[in-house]
Amino acid sequence: MTDTATPGYEGTAAPRAAILFIFITVLMSIIGFGIIIPVMPELIMSLTGRNEAGAAALQGYLLGVYGLMQLIMSPILGALSDRFGRRPVILTSVAAYAADFLLMAVAPTFAWLFLGRALSGATAATFAASNAFIADVSPPEKRAGNFGLLGAAFGLGFIVGPALGGWLAELGTELHGEAAGVRWPFYAAACVCFLNFLFGVFVLPESLAKSRRRRFEWRRAWPLGGLISVGRHPVVIGVLCAYFLMQLAHGALPAVWAFFGAEKFGWGPGAIGTSLAFVGVTAALVQGGLTCVVIPKIGQRRAVYLGLFTMTASFLGYAFATPQGGFVYLWIVVGAFGGFLMPAMQGLMSAATPESEQGELQGAIASVMSVTTVVSPLVMTQVFARFTHDGADPYFPGAPFVVAAVVLAAALIPFRRTMQREGVRRRLAAQHAS
Repeated sequence: MTDTATPGYEGTAAPRAAILFIFITVLMSIIGFGIIIPVMPELIMSLTGRNEAGAAALQGYLLGVYGLMQLIMSPILGALSDRFGRRPVILTSVAAYAADFLLMAVAPTFAWLFLGRALSGATAATFAASNAFIADVSPPEKRAGNFGLLGAAFGLGFIVGPALGGWLAELGTELHGEAAGVRWPFYAAACVCFLNFLFGVFVLPESLAKSRRRRFEWRRAWPLGGLISVGRHPVVIGVLCAYFLMQLAHGALPAVWAFFGAEKFGWGPGAIGTSLAFVGVTAALVQGGLTCVVIPKIGQRRAVYLGLFTMTASFLGYAFATPQGGFVYLWIVVGAFGGFLMPAMQGLMSAATPESEQGELQGAIASVMSVTTVVSPLVMTQVFARFTHDGADPYFPGAPFVVAAVVLAAALIPFRRTMQREGVRRRLAAQHAS
């Protein structure tokens, strides 16, 4: 049955049910990812014998190879999703996640972790294909809100995942010792992703009608092909530049958060997991509740300005105003309003892109995110290592968050210029029409 409001949708379920399916798919993927975050520092240190600063640098390489493989493969998978549909791409990606976590669970050396991250990055199309799925089944006026639901899935995943990971690590350590305990979350993540795969096999519908599919072309499948294509649309390229800087700054959190908590506050996996669960709670409240209300009320442009301000303030708070671990929670609440950024920016770009190019747009966005997941972890972890190694002068664990705040503030420049130019263009068009 084809829904009249969303002519590209194929399937027997209504668009609302289809969005629920994709929400659960993304949620379970994030739970699987979040489970391992609290224990990655301890696993890397146990395999390499390095301290926190050295392990943080190695974590940057793991995140970097993931991003590099995603950069190369995301546009290819995005183009394949425009040719063959979203469903097979999403299912392949979820299956690869399960294999990645299983490899890390049994890893005898750091090289195994590296291999697992490379495999996962090469097939990491869940989020780009899911965004394209949302674009397929959502009318333009509801896209920002529905993109916000995916943000809520991220938030909920980070409520359950890190808390569960910290608890499993502590339980496993208590029962079988630290060497075995740090691996329990990886087995759990593999199981979650495998269940997610089975869920998708049986209930995930296809959203892209055959009439809207297009043939695969390599010029659209190379890493910068999507960027060149969407570059035809001035609003998209301007907002995408701001989006790039935003993601570059935001990468400080997954790259160094666990190391920052352990180094500055002496947190173990349980405390790290609890703090990340709180990040998830606040993100879910903002992106799952406030996004659908606030963005339509104040507009996508103002929502971006609000998100840039609050996220910058939170980074500076982490760096300079956390004398004790409890102060972190205040800045987590402030930073949660940065959750307006992603859906508002995606909504602006989606509205400026033809229906037949939505998958290509999401592939371009994924490529931008992939560049940031190569660059940001390498920069942020090296900054952290530089300011926390033995004898560091000055000693400053919050240094990566200062770098992130500066980069995030810089995102205001391309966004503001793009909005000003678009405003002038619309006024001239209105005058010409009259």
